[in-house]
Amino acid sequence: MAIDAVLFDFSGTVFRLEDDRTWADELVGDDGTPFDVAAKAEVLRRMTAPVEQFMTFDAVGQHAWDNRDLDPALHRHAYLEVLRGSGVPEAQAARLYERLIDPLAWTPYPDTGTFLKSLSAQDIPIGIVSNIAFDIRPAFAQHGWDDLIGALTLSYELGAIKPDPRIFHDAIDRLGVDPTRVLMIGDSAEADGGATALGARFALVDPLPTAERPSALVDALAGHGIDTTG
Repeated sequence: MAIDAVLFDFSGTVFRLEDDRTWADELVGDDGTPFDVAAKAEVLRRMTAPVEQFMTFDAVGQHAWDNRDLDPALHRHAYLEVLRGSGVPEAQAARLYERLIDPLAWTPYPDTGTFLKSLSAQDIPIGIVSNIAFDIRPAFAQHGWDDLIGALTLSYELGAIKPDPRIFHDAIDRLGVDPTRVLMIGDSAEADGGATALGARFALVDPLPTAERPSALVDALAGHGIDTTG
């Protein structure tokens, strides 16, 4: 069956929050010892992993974690707890959190622009479906890609999080397509794979650093019969 529209996750799928020297070099523990490479990578993973819970919270913290993608205040509470629980001092945790929610700090994967422009040129509607608690529209706008996206559904705006079918329905309804002719691409089989409950197809990508994943999105599309190389 042909694909009439494609939905994409945001974090770890089309954009990634990358490690860089603007914050990593100053990441030190309470005793002044710098975090090593592995520890820095783990902090970054904990800030962006789609579903995994990394620590035990008190009741307030657990509520914030469970609902973090529905409310900006709960999102902040949950991730500051995660950062502090990862050994990041208070002041650094606050700076890292501000970077996390800055859409202009996120890096697109090398093939993001390629597939956005190609799908648009083929009149294949594009939707972004993200469990997130901040506005990611500026991340696309700074590259001139905002006009290529037909539907952008964010959990905190809709009040539903993947894999809840409502969040996929919202994007699909805005695109005006049959759910069974939709492809969802994301980095979480648990969250993004929820689109299959509506009859959509699903393709999984690995949320690797952008330099290590040059063509996964284009490859995923090709695997479902969509050529973006022309």
